Amino acid sequence: MAQYSEQLDGIFQALADPTRRAVLTRLGEGPASVGELAKPFDMALPSFMKHIRFLEDSGWIQTRKQGRVRTCALEQESMITAQSWLAEQRALWEGRTDRLEQFVTTREEDNRNGSITDK
Repeated sequence: MAQYSEQLDGIFQALADPTRRAVLTRLGEGPASVGELAKPFDMALPSFMKHIRFLEDSGWIQTRKQGRVRTCALEQESMITAQSWLAEQRALWEGRTDRLEQFVTTREEDNRNGSITDK
């Protein structure tokens, strides 16, 4: 469980930064070189490479160097892990809201039927 939690921490921490989210959005269109990914951002390449390394370390992307060009591509495993966790949370909270709705509905029906007296 702790390893799963650490993995999730890295996955969501990577998404916390707008530059990294923009890189992931762009990579959703297909692989791209680091130079191409860096173009829209007003930062030095070494600073941009920190974002690339963070995304790679957290499992969001895979990089491959061919000659002088480093190409980045999305990795599906982090997306699957994030989606699984979110689905678990959704099921948990939907169950809670369903029980709350049932409780409120039952109370309203009891009030209409005079089953509950105010004290």
